[in-house]
Amino acid sequence: MFNTPVSTRPTVRRSRHLLAATALAATGIAAVAAPASAAAPINLVALGDSFVAGPLTGNLSLSPIGCARSDADYPAFTAKALGATSLKDVSCSGAKAEHVLAAQSVVGGPAPAQINAVVASTTHVTMGFGGNDIGFIEIITGCATAWPFGKPCQNKFAPKGVDSLAKRITDAGPGVGKAIAAVKAKAPTAKVYVVGYPALLPEKGSCWPQMPYTASDTTYLRDTNKRLNAMLQTQAVANGAVYVDVYTPSIGHDACKNATTRWVEPLVPTNPAAPVHPNLRGNQGIAGVVATALRAG
Repeated sequence: MFNTPVSTRPTVRRSRHLLAATALAATGIAAVAAPASAAAPINLVALGDSFVAGPLTGNLSLSPIGCARSDADYPAFTAKALGATSLKDVSCSGAKAEHVLAAQSVVGGPAPAQINAVVASTTHVTMGFGGNDIGFIEIITGCATAWPFGKPCQNKFAPKGVDSLAKRITDAGPGVGKAIAAVKAKAPTAKVYVVGYPALLPEKGSCWPQMPYTASDTTYLRDTNKRLNAMLQTQAVANGAVYVDVYTPSIGHDACKNATTRWVEPLVPTNPAAPVHPNLRGNQGIAGVVATALRAG
């Protein structure tokens, strides 16, 4: 609310206010002061793994160096877009959901439990976990093939139709839920957002050898990407957080696209980024989606 000085000509002032309100109403703009929450300080805390930390996309943080956290990751762009009063970005490459509550062993570390960054004044928390809980590095390297036929990835992870990656995702769910619940308990008034993973592979087709997976395995890995996001959404909703879908906006920006279009780099990057991780354009794109979600409340 605005503090308006007392006028000696109240009738004239009321008339002017009425005219202004009428004009604003005609254009569809609310003729009232913005609610206090719109101008309230945003104290943002970012928790997560390397898809949050944005390794190799900007200057490297030294706190600790083993987290490979960039100053051009999506939390940095999100905070700027929102005009945040503060940003505590403790995302760390290799982090699992358990590292919300436990220290992580890294070079120059250990990295403290990420929940330590959440304090009473925190207003918004973003969380990005799950990939390392299911063995992301093992998957992207173990499924690569020098021969573009067959289904070596499925033979490795889903022999005889028994999908071990689907089981890993199911098994990771309770840990993700526990991490969300812990953040909610420590900061009951903060808004918590669980950010999913972008599209790593195209919705149709494949692009061997840029992404060195056979056509059949590309479909399998794409479905795994979606299944992981579905688990994150389920855990977010079950634990009172908001799920942020970055997969849908990233369709058409997968690692098979050209260097000026893609948000995610292929196994051998040509833009600065870790293999099969968001590049600078991806960090900016994801930040736009996340900032929109935070504005929506």
